[in-house]
Parts: sequence; structure tokens; C-alpha cells
Amino acid sequence: MPRFSVIVPAYRVQAYLHECLDSVLSQSFKDYEIIVVDDCSPDRCGPIADEYAGRDHRVTALHLPRNIGLGPARNAGIARASGDYLLFLDGDDTLVPESLQAVADRIDATGGPDVLVYDYARVYWSGERVRNAYAAPLDENGPDSFRLTDRPELLKVLMVVWNKAYRREFIEAEGFTFPPGYYEDTPWTYPVLMAAGSIAVLDRVCVSYRQRRRGNILSTTSEKHFDVFDQYDRVFAFIDARPGLAAWRPVLYRRMLDHFSTLFTSPGRLPRRSRAAFFRRAHAHCRRYRTPGARVPYRARLRHGLFRLGAQRTYRTLWAAQRLRGRAREGAAAVFRAVRGAVLQLHYRVQLRLPVRPRDAVFAAYWHRGYACNPAAVEAKARELVPGLRTAWICRPADAHTVPTATRRLTPGTFGYWTALARSKYLVNNVNFDRRLVKRRGQILVQTHHGTPLKTMGTDLLDRPAASRDTDFAQLLRNVDKWDFSLSANPHSTLVWERTYPSAYTTLEYGYPRNDVYHRTSAAQVARLRESLSIPAGSTALLYAPTHRDYRRTEQSALDLERFLKVLGPRFVILARSHYLYGPAPAGSPTPHPRIIDVSAHPSLETLALASDALITDYSSLMFDYANLDRPIVVHLDNSEAYEAARGTYFDLAAFPPGIVARGQDELFGVFATDQWRGARSARLRAAFRARFCPYDDGYAAERVVRRVFLGESAGLPLPVPVKERRPTLPAVPAQESARQYLSG
Repeated sequence: MPRFSVIVPAYRVQAYLHECLDSVLSQSFKDYEIIVVDDCSPDRCGPIADEYAGRDHRVTALHLPRNIGLGPARNAGIARASGDYLLFLDGDDTLVPESLQAVADRIDATGGPDVLVYDYARVYWSGERVRNAYAAPLDENGPDSFRLTDRPELLKVLMVVWNKAYRREFIEAEGFTFPPGYYEDTPWTYPVLMAAGSIAVLDRVCVSYRQRRRGNILSTTSEKHFDVFDQYDRVFAFIDARPGLAAWRPVLYRRMLDHFSTLFTSPGRLPRRSRAAFFRRAHAHCRRYRTPGARVPYRARLRHGLFRLGAQRTYRTLWAAQRLRGRAREGAAAVFRAVRGAVLQLHYRVQLRLPVRPRDAVFAAYWHRGYACNPAAVEAKARELVPGLRTAWICRPADAHTVPTATRRLTPGTFGYWTALARSKYLVNNVNFDRRLVKRRGQILVQTHHGTPLKTMGTDLLDRPAASRDTDFAQLLRNVDKWDFSLSANPHSTLVWERTYPSAYTTLEYGYPRNDVYHRTSAAQVARLRESLSIPAGSTALLYAPTHRDYRRTEQSALDLERFLKVLGPRFVILARSHYLYGPAPAGSPTPHPRIIDVSAHPSLETLALASDALITDYSSLMFDYANLDRPIVVHLDNSEAYEAARGTYFDLAAFPPGIVARGQDELFGVFATDQWRGARSARLRAAFRARFCPYDDGYAAERVVRRVFLGESAGLPLPVPVKERRPTLPAVPAQESARQYLSG
């Protein structure tokens, strides 16, 4: 008897069924069976099911002689199931890696509940992944298990069958089956939750719910949407047959009206000739099942009242008026944006005719993300060394708190923003400014860049469409022509920048100002940084920071961090840093392990580096900066062939790495288990890498830049401190302590 029976109904999903089944078979938890129910599908779903059944004994292919619909197909799967728990997965959806293990662990931890509810994320055809917006009821704090009356807000979670695990004995004892027709989940999920003696929750995304470009079958225009009335008849019949459930009647009545309203107002659901009949049926159901008592939001009261009164024409008139009002509002907003944009550009043109302000400097970084990187280090040093300098920082309002109080904050696209671009003498950025920037005589533009180039950049991407995508290279070169200075961290960067960004600027091979902090931070400051990140005292913190993959729209972790922690032992924590181009990490992400600290939103990468004891990365330019700390670096080169093909690199990282190289996950685990990550070979590789790529990062790079650009000094600048004489900030964990000691401890 397997732990789980995963029932997969399949009808016209041949394009997705391989991915669906692979997502189950690739789970680390192996105690399950898969029952693929071929609902007489006219495509290749049947042969695909047979193919999987032929090569894995855990897969059963069940072929139905005729098409009977999704609900009855699931019933056929239930009849064949032998697992302790039933899980349902539609043939075009997938299980998230490690989901079955998480479900099994939660079931064990909560005493084997009748139903376990877990979360899902919508995955769009574009690759965008959005977690369920109503995940709050899945909070695991509180009792391990409960009844629905103890947590009624659980009904706000999407009422579908596939985001739950069901104890099979409970389902069989209650005689639950799926009805035919559309909305078959409705008379299953409501009764199951109301009847369950124990419910538990798992606050983790376990299912990727595919959103097809043209929608699913419920988005098609059909009179089968009338099936919803029969489904609610079944729900209320279930309640009426059990007097103890009478308290749920007003709640279900309200949810029924919400459902009717959604169907009636959703474009393309009901044929035009059927809309009046649908409203009449909805009105009849209101009269039949009306049960006041449930709280109804103010904006829904009018809709519910019109259904009860049968006022179809009034409902449709108000609905049409609301849609027209929305369109008018959108049109007015578009006109306002256009007019405002024209006024701003007129303002900018006027400002361009006024004198340049010689004491003004404006800074920005990472497309207005906040106070960070080389521009931030230069801005701070400029305020210190340049008398009378007035600095301003361009950033989004959400990031304004990161800017020092002595620096003026500018919101992009405002009048102050355009004034600063037009009249400030100094313009400093680690990316390009707005393409509409007019570089004036007397202005000085400094391009600081934001990393040493390992991956191909600039015009070298002309023949790499996977990486360049929609880059306008002509505009790129027009932006480059505005540069006066290009900052370089090392000779390698200088050669790359001057070839890939060809123009007449002056290269300043001074080192990266953002790396000064690695030589100017005390041990006490590091301790405070670690405390602010909730790193336990005495633990070893590994910073995991993979780079962006140009051939992927969404981030796919190549490393199972929870399994990694099991290898490392209890004295390790992982600081997990997603690349900023992927956007906020929480979308669709499960709740992290207690010793996995998500630092994706942290504003300072330098702070994270200082707080950590070692770095794990792939092709990220962070390795060049981190080498300044003289702390261990491990390079995890998973899927290197795809990265090289899509992006390309300027040198073979495996041949000249900053530390030990691991080609796969298991090899990486072995590197730490055997203590190679901080051994003598790792130190030798790091020393050679540091000598080549960190010749000027000595703690004085920002001063050299400020004296050259802002003070006009070309002689007498601080000479680079030799690498062997530098004293970078020490790590929190003594170097002589090994991973083997932690593992054995």
C-alpha cells in the first residue's frame, strides 16, 4: 500500500502530460503510485500514459471506453487507488520539486488529518509565476489540526480538488464522489471540508497551476456553465441531510451568489442568447436557498440584492455602466499621462537652456533601485572630500529610505528629476541614464559599471540573441557616446569595456569603490551585520548567489538548499540571494527552512558578503568582489553548456576559478562534506584569482575616483596597496575551524 495515490485525469493535454508526470516521478519522495486516467482522449494522451506505465511500475494507465468528463474520470481513478492519501493533479499542471516529501512530513507532524490543504502558484504561458493571493489561511501557527469551524477563512483558498491531500479511508467512509458536468469541484470540496473531522494546512506551494494562453475549458463560451446550478443543488442537499452543518448554509449561500455573479459578468462565458435564462435560474436558486446571516461586503450587497429580486435589466445596466466608467477612467488616465509627459519634456527643454550648476551632482544605480553599488560609494566619498558639493540620488519612492539624509532624493519622471539631469554638472550611474538625456557642454558623466565582466557584454552580444533579446544596439552606442569616464576594476575589465563599449571616454582603472568597505569594516561591525540578518552566533553563513540566466524568464534553483543543509549540519545557515532581474522571490515560493535566510530583498550586497563566511555562486560577477575578502568561494557550474551557448564568457572559469569548482549538486555536497571548500587548494586558487582581478581594490578606490573626477587631480592619487599588504575584514568564523568539525559536531 503506497503512501500516496496521485490521480491524473488526461483529456486533450498531450502537450503537457510529459511534464506533469515527470514532475511526480522526479520527486525525492518515492512512496506513491500514479493513476493516469485516459478519458478517451482523441490526442496522444493514451499512448503517453502507456509509455510511462511501461517503464515505471508505479504508473498505471487506465483507459476509459468513452469520454465521461473530468469528475467521473477522477472517480475511476479513486476506484483503482490503494494509497493512504489521495492527491489529484490535472494533466496540464505540475508538482513543485520536493512537494511530496513536504506533504508527507506535514501529514506525519499533524497526526494524519482527514484533509491537508496546501498552496499553489499560477504559472502563465509567458513564464510568469504568481502565488495564490489568499495564502494567509494556510498559516501553520496554531493547532496542528482543526475543523473548518475553527478556521472558516480556509474557504477563501481556491475551491479546487488538486490543492489538497485526502485520507482515502475518510473519503470512502463518507462516500464522496465527483458529479458529472462543469464545476465538479464545487460539490466535492465544500462537503469534504465541512465533513472532515481534522484538517491541517501546509504553507508551501506544491502545485504549479498552468494558465493557458487561451484559458481552460471553463473559459469557453458554452451553455454547460449552467451546470453550476446542479452543483450547488448537490452542496445544499448535503447540508440539508446533515443538520449539524446548518450553520454553513448562509456562508454557502453567499458564496453561491458570488459564483453566479462571476459567471454572469465574465466576458465570453455565457452565449448571449442564454444570459437571460441564466439570470432567471440564478434568481430561482436565490429564492430556494436564501439563508441570511453571512456577512456580505458592501460592494457585493447590490449584486446579491438584484439576483434576489430577479432584476436582470437593472443588473446588466449597472454592470455595463460600471464597465464604461472603468474604460473612461482608463482613457482619462492615458490622456493625463500623455499630457504630463509632454509638459515634463517641455520643462526639461527649458532647463537645458539654463546654466549648469557646477556644485550639483546626481547619482543613480540599478535602474533607480536605491542607494547601492559604486555610485553610492562615490557619492559618500564626494560629500566627504568635495567642499560645497550638493548631491541628489534618483530612486523609486519605495527605496527612498536607503538614501542618506544628507542627500536629496529624486523620484524618476518628476520635474525635479528632469531639472537635475539638465543642470547638474556631475552625472554618475552604474547603468545608463534615460535615453532622452541630452549631454550638455560642461556636464561630466561617469559610468561606474556594476561588476567585472565574466559573461559577454555590450556589442559582443550582437550575435547572441538569447542574451541580447530586444537590445537596441544603436541606442546603446548613443548612450555610450555620452560617457566621459568609464570606471574599471582591473586590466581585464578595461580591455572588455573599451572593445564592447567603443567611444572616446577616458578609462579610470582605479578599482571598484563599492569594494572599499571590505577593507574598512571592523569585526564589531560585522557582528552587528550578522545580528541584523538573524544569523545565529557561532554558525557558518554561506552566501548562495547564482546569477541571471538569459535563456530563462523565471528563476529555477539548481541547488536543493534544504537537502544541502542536511549535508552541512546544524551549525550552518544559508543566505539565499536571488538575482534582482527575477523580481521579488516570494512569488510562488514555499516558506523557507529556518536555516535558509532569504536575503533577496536586502539592499546591500556588500553587507551580505561581509556577514557571510563563504560564497557559493555560478557565473555571478560577485565572485570578483568577494575575492577581496580572501574568504572561500565555491563555483557551482550546473548546466554550463547552456549558459555558454546562450551568453558566453570571456575566459574559462573552470580553468581559472576563484576556488573549488563543482559540476553538479552531488559534487558540491561532497566539496563541503570533505572540507575541500576551505582547504589549501581553495586558498591557492583564490590567491591567484585575487592577484589577477583585484589589483586596485585596496579601500581607496572611491577616493581616487573623487579626486580625479570632482577635484580634477590627475597626479598624487593614492597608489594601490599591494595585495599581500592588504588586511581585509576578517570573517566571523575562524579560518582554522573546518566544515568537518561542524559536521561531526
